Amino acid sequence: MKLTVWTYEGPTHVGAMRIATAMEGLHYVLHAPQGDTYADLLFTMIQRDNKRPPVTYTTFQARDLGSDTATLFQQSMIDAYERFKPDAMIVGASCTAELIQDDPNGLSQALNLPIPVVPLELPSYQRKENWGASETLYHLIRALAGPHAPAPGSTRAPITEREAGVRPSCNLLGPTALGFRHRDDVREITTLLDQLGVDVHVVAPMGATPADLANIGAADFNVLMYPEVGDTAARWLERTFKQPTVRTVPIGVGATRDFVQEVAALTGLDPEPVLAGDPSRLPWYSRSIDSTYLTGKRVFIFGDATHAVAAARVAHEEMGFKVVGLGTYSREFAREVRAAAKLYDVEPLITDDYLEVEEAVNRLQPEMVLGTQMERHIAKRLGIGCAVISAPVHVQDFPASYSPQMGFEGANVLFDTWVHPLMMGLEEHLLGMFREDFEFNDDVAPSHLGGKTRVEASVKDPQPSPDGDTSWSEDAEKELGKIPFFVRGKARRNTEQYARDNGVTTITTEILYDAKAFFSR
Repeated sequence: MKLTVWTYEGPTHVGAMRIATAMEGLHYVLHAPQGDTYADLLFTMIQRDNKRPPVTYTTFQARDLGSDTATLFQQSMIDAYERFKPDAMIVGASCTAELIQDDPNGLSQALNLPIPVVPLELPSYQRKENWGASETLYHLIRALAGPHAPAPGSTRAPITEREAGVRPSCNLLGPTALGFRHRDDVREITTLLDQLGVDVHVVAPMGATPADLANIGAADFNVLMYPEVGDTAARWLERTFKQPTVRTVPIGVGATRDFVQEVAALTGLDPEPVLAGDPSRLPWYSRSIDSTYLTGKRVFIFGDATHAVAAARVAHEEMGFKVVGLGTYSREFAREVRAAAKLYDVEPLITDDYLEVEEAVNRLQPEMVLGTQMERHIAKRLGIGCAVISAPVHVQDFPASYSPQMGFEGANVLFDTWVHPLMMGLEEHLLGMFREDFEFNDDVAPSHLGGKTRVEASVKDPQPSPDGDTSWSEDAEKELGKIPFFVRGKARRNTEQYARDNGVTTITTEILYDAKAFFSR
């Protein structure tokens, strides 16, 4: 554990809160000191919920540590049960409360409440938020659905052998509170499955009740929307209820078509009517002038594993961009990201240190960054266009309008979100033509980045290139700054390559223009 200004994930109990807040009829009793109640703000201020999360804190204080905090915990459970009348409860300890070792599991069982109580053991000093959410969902489903599991050795009839006229059904696993566009993704995938002829049985945890989780085994199969949260539960349902899992994450046109094909193959349904009705605007983009001058743009991608891997495929196969960096903070899914990075011949970046990510973005000089709120701040500071594709999120990532990431409509949203920052870059080129005008001068940052004073690298002395074998004079660096930002990185790399090829160690304005003439031949 270390102190940091920013973090990609909170502690494990925040993951448990995401599950509790997403569900109905579930209450979370968290053994935590007074200061840990900050987590409420995540849901009321960022997610714009109109109610507090269903969490009761024991809120012990320093003076309580000399007395009986175990009794305080049990009394909090009794008070929460009598006040909220939940259908089930989960209990656990925050990272701070772990240190006093009060054993919420044993204390809760001793109360013998007349509802299911699921104890959580989430090691806050070894794991983080997404893992905490995944474990919470898994233990809830196991505790509530386990008593309804078929006997060991039982078999399940193939979905294709259902009675005539009976529609197959599935569960959607993974959408939570504080997820990136989870609410809209559920609506989009539910609509897509309905068009295909599949009913959604349970969405877990978003909107589910404890009774829904107890009956989750009745569906024919599961759709794993977000592996970081739903994979452990999906694997248990496969083993216990013999429910197969659809694992294609339908982000982008290609992945959505693959998703439809995978569901159709599993259920024996005809995918062609859905595929023929594909409302994607991708064919229009492919024929447009936009696709010509945006093709080959260099993008850096970072986020949770699900969205980062999906974004890389969309960027490479559908937008025609060049992936120059790919990484994740989801260490549990590092293997998947490493495999994807091989496809694009880039070095995977597996880290939860935002400073390391910033260094990579600065070194690679992409034309656009696809990342989290952290990368949005990094890109803004470096003057690079950016689109948010993944949690962690901020309030603007919970739009009032319908904005899914999944399905065919989600692909249209991706197109709008990703292409517009680059289009704004082209408009900045026009602004550059009028830079002498009082409204458009070099001291003003790009309008889409706030229009404030530009944060340029202030060059007082010749600056070394990233390779360390060439440096830039102050005049040359200023001249480079006159080039539109969306091609500035390429101009820098070409000039440095020209200097190395000609044995030049200090790049002057003359060398910059010599390089321009050389590469323009």
